[in-house]
Amino acid sequence: MSSEVNAAAGAAHQAASVPLTPTAYIAEHLQNLNNIGGAQTSVIDFSIINLDTIFWASLMGLITVFLLILAARRASPGVPGRFQCLIEMLVEMVDNQTKSIVHGDRSFIAPLALFVFCWIILLNTLDLVPVDWVYGVNQFIGGFGVHVPHHKLVPTTDLNATFGMSFSVLLLVFFYSFKAKGLGGFLHELVSAPFGAKWYLAPFNLILNIIEYIAKGVSLGMRLFGNMYAGELLFLLIALLGSMWTFNLDLYMLGFVGNVIAGSAWAIFHILVILLQAFIFMMLTLVYIGQAHSHH
Repeated sequence: MSSEVNAAAGAAHQAASVPLTPTAYIAEHLQNLNNIGGAQTSVIDFSIINLDTIFWASLMGLITVFLLILAARRASPGVPGRFQCLIEMLVEMVDNQTKSIVHGDRSFIAPLALFVFCWIILLNTLDLVPVDWVYGVNQFIGGFGVHVPHHKLVPTTDLNATFGMSFSVLLLVFFYSFKAKGLGGFLHELVSAPFGAKWYLAPFNLILNIIEYIAKGVSLGMRLFGNMYAGELLFLLIALLGSMWTFNLDLYMLGFVGNVIAGSAWAIFHILVILLQAFIFMMLTLVYIGQAHSHH
């Protein structure tokens, strides 16, 4: 029995020391840590919980709330500091966008838009953490007996997270539709827009409106996921340039220079992507909620 255990341990050690292939390297960094210990095989599977996504999304949400509360408590009528100026600029920008889009009670919608904007910025900013740091931390804590086989740092590169956010927005759209129009008005709009209130057009109106709501939820989540996932994948491809020597290619210095130059350039450009995707998600949230207040 002891010989079998030793053989298994030796095989595991040998497998751990074997360099990853490029495909395995990318797959390792794109695998979530979940409750089943394996990859998700279907698009919809509520039995799978991605623990890393929940942890980082919750942590960034708490940090967002903490920073906004801190700015509110430190606000003063005197000469503002840099932090207060930044928050005031964000609040003014979001408030102006909310006023121009949503015509109704904005007491909850404007703070929601501000939180969504700042939260997604923090979620997306995690993409700037070097990709091999996560793998290195996993290996480091493994020396203390803590086994973390996979860890995906950026929640917005997880389709489950972005769909959860987008369909939450869709629930808010339904809520404000009921609030602004009432149940009868909402149902009447479902069967009378956009072709008119003729009875024989009601089935077509209903089908088109259902498709529209589904498309809003899917496109909102897919847009954020697609852009951030592509950015993360590009970071991984650039990282491979700096590790060419592990794949039996004698181009280490070329790979190192390519990694540093290409990685730095993409990281600088990716800052724009981070801010732009947060702004687009916030604006579409306001647009969809604004449409819920309008009457057709």
